[in-house]
Amino acid sequence: MRSRSCRSLAGISLVFTLCLAPLVVEAPADEPISFEPVPGFVQLPEGMELGSCSAVSVSSTGEIYLFHRGKHPIICLNKRGQYVRSWGDDVIGTAHGLRIDHDDNVWVSDIEKHRVFKFDTKGKLLLALGTGMPGTDTDQFNLPTDIAFGPKGNVYISDGYGNSRVMEFNSKGRFVTTWGTPGTGPGEFHLPHSIVVDAKKRVLVGDRENDRVQIFDGEGKLFDIWTGFAPYGMAFDHEGRLFIADGRASKVLQLDSKGRVAHAWGGEGTAPGQFQMPHMLAFDANGNLYVAEVDGKRLQKFRRKAP
Repeated sequence: MRSRSCRSLAGISLVFTLCLAPLVVEAPADEPISFEPVPGFVQLPEGMELGSCSAVSVSSTGEIYLFHRGKHPIICLNKRGQYVRSWGDDVIGTAHGLRIDHDDNVWVSDIEKHRVFKFDTKGKLLLALGTGMPGTDTDQFNLPTDIAFGPKGNVYISDGYGNSRVMEFNSKGRFVTTWGTPGTGPGEFHLPHSIVVDAKKRVLVGDRENDRVQIFDGEGKLFDIWTGFAPYGMAFDHEGRLFIADGRASKVLQLDSKGRVAHAWGGEGTAPGQFQMPHMLAFDANGNLYVAEVDGKRLQKFRRKAP
């Protein structure tokens, strides 16, 4: 098993400088982007109720996939928020992360079963990773949290509550590499909770309990660390801006190209635009934002305002 992290450079006096080499990010202007809530967006069939909403993602066709901890855990909505279909009762234990890949397949992480599942858009199971038991082997997870996709179909999984590592698999689900160990130092994790890949093929890991985002290349070499928030969820908008769901502060944050907070909104509450543990978030092709709330048991849509 190959394992790479800046921790392997311990004892070299330049370790911190090497790990924190300046990161050049080609990003759009850092001006704040404004949104307005769309109350009552989600329209479910009579008798269907949402449990804790842990993740959301949007397909290339505009369908919205919501992952929640209740019956019919994977729910598909159309662009107007109307129910289309659902599945997962016979497969899913406890919902956590959900992402849509470049081919519109639906990937989810299950923290009860310690597995990651891949479905097509109709709910057909295509791939199952993990053994169903927690562990540290290359075919096991321990409470995996989130999924991200590289440029060649490779898959990164933040593993997660138990193992404090990132795992990489190829498009067929074969193990490639892993990096990260528990801790607070550069390249170490205290709950890698969310993961995304940017346009420069860098892997951003939301190191939640260390209140930071760590930025790596695709093999685990650390480039930079951004601090000052609890990254429960992360998502890029269609123009490459990074947004964070800070579940501890009950806010959504827009970061600038240097990892500083350019704009923040929200706060604890049940009104539109307020949050009760915003967990993960996603954008559609028009720049509208969707936020899944664990404690609030709801999905909120935010319409992007014109500049």
